[in-house]
Amino acid sequence: MSDRPADRLSAHAREVIDAWCGRFPPEHKRSAVLAALREVQHENGGHLTTELMDAVADYLELPPIAVYEVATFYSMLETEPVGRHSVSVCNNISCMLRGADELIGHIEKKLGIKVGESTPDGRIHLKQEEECLAACCGAPMMMVDHVYYENLTPEKVDEILDSLD
Repeated sequence: MSDRPADRLSAHAREVIDAWCGRFPPEHKRSAVLAALREVQHENGGHLTTELMDAVADYLELPPIAVYEVATFYSMLETEPVGRHSVSVCNNISCMLRGADELIGHIEKKLGIKVGESTPDGRIHLKQEEECLAACCGAPMMMVDHVYYENLTPEKVDEILDSLD
């Protein structure tokens, strides 16, 4: 049995990574890092560990720093445990002008947490404010578990949050 860090990856994660690697020339495995991290994060209950990042680096034959840089740069990747559901409220100019700050305040009050925190029951993580989620025509908007909700009101936000298990 091997002691390679890559052995920590599930067979499914390796299949996903291989599929992404197949989209690029062999010398550009680095192009699959983001997809690889997204997959292992999903399999790990929503966050990455150093061990998993090292496993991705080993599998892709990259220095670990090349993977850490990606993991700490992109807002969809978490390096600490977070709630089961990820809630991101856009606060860029279009959303801000249409009430995003008030919605963020409403969500914080409703959930009893601040931006960047998870509910005590581990159900919802209110991500750091997003600069732009690219849905300006539907402002104000938020993304919940990678699903967009637009033209929000506090009542619509309550319905969405209350529907989460």
